[in-house]
Amino acid sequence: MRVMVNGTFDIIHRGHIEMLNYARSLGTFLLVAIDTDRRVKELKGDTRPVNSQEDRKFYLQNLRSVDTVRLFDSQEELIEIMKGWQPDVYVKGSDWKHDKKSTAHQYCNNVIYFDRISGYSSTNIISRCSSMDRIEHS
Repeated sequence: MRVMVNGTFDIIHRGHIEMLNYARSLGTFLLVAIDTDRRVKELKGDTRPVNSQEDRKFYLQNLRSVDTVRLFDSQEELIEIMKGWQPDVYVKGSDWKHDKKSTAHQYCNNVIYFDRISGYSSTNIISRCSSMDRIEHS
């Protein structure tokens, strides 16, 4: 079975690893689609991404659970990846459960939600680092 996940994966953390391991356990091949740097800036602001798309791709490709990584620069490109690859299962973070009209629901037969690991997010990590930096420089 082919499994797909997508996201920014800006700062890889335990929550990402747990979700990717879970996604891989559902099938025999895991494709991870990641937003390009341009798209991350558009979605999250000028201070993001922290890590370049090539670095994020490299980190993900070197995880045991991930078989391949594809970049996408628009919703249309993500749809083309889904249509072309036709995953059996699509795994999304539980924070997207409310979005029943998502691209995943339109192009994948089986969408499974992974419950977030409390306390882990790239935004929280960036915020903690910023706070630490302010303390050290005051």
